[in-house]
Amino acid sequence: MLIHVINPNASREMTEQIAIAAREGAGPNSRIEVSGGQATPVSIEGYADEALAVPAMLNAIHAVDQRGAAAHVIACFDDPGLSAAREVAGAPVVGTCQAAVQFAMTVAVRFSVVTTLPRSVPIIEDLVSAYGAGRHCRGVHAVNLPVLAFETDEGTARAKLLHAVRAAQKADNVDAVVLGCAGMTSLTRWLSAECGIPVIDGVTAAVRMAEALAASGYRTSKTGGYATPIQKAGGFERMAS
Repeated sequence: MLIHVINPNASREMTEQIAIAAREGAGPNSRIEVSGGQATPVSIEGYADEALAVPAMLNAIHAVDQRGAAAHVIACFDDPGLSAAREVAGAPVVGTCQAAVQFAMTVAVRFSVVTTLPRSVPIIEDLVSAYGAGRHCRGVHAVNLPVLAFETDEGTARAKLLHAVRAAQKADNVDAVVLGCAGMTSLTRWLSAECGIPVIDGVTAAVRMAEALAASGYRTSKTGGYATPIQKAGGFERMAS
């Protein structure tokens, strides 16, 4: 089955890293197709970046959906445009934050999230609450590094991330930590081994959730809020054509 994973930003390096994580985490019956953002910000750090990235992402999801994708994964922890993507796709669309939160609540009673910049903290707090995990999430912490630092200064990023995970583990008294950026995927197993608790990567979690939905035969409901967009001048159908 075809699982489409999209990195909404335009960083080729991050797209390649996401592709590695998605393919390593996928089951043997899945074919992973990874796409990156076109003419979008090179990183998504805030609401404006999200808004700029969504139109191209919707076009890409719609195009791959028309080719028979079994499911889609939005590989950005802010889950940008998730509801809109579910409108334009018939196959299930899974966000990395939502998937990671569901995994965390399954393997641990309490968890925290470690992300990149402080400006991402309120975005993630709101998402966690919307996904019904507010009681389980004991904190969202920022390492105060931009997303692209995980490509350009890996040594510093690794050290600061390890410190932040250990600090969250101690201060919040949590049983698991979720990594709040798709650019952190390559460090998941190392962090789990160093800290002795589950450290959850949203890309792997989302791919596995997407596979489960697709293998179970589920499709996105088109009778309510996720109904296909109404065709109109200047609407999605015109934009995507």
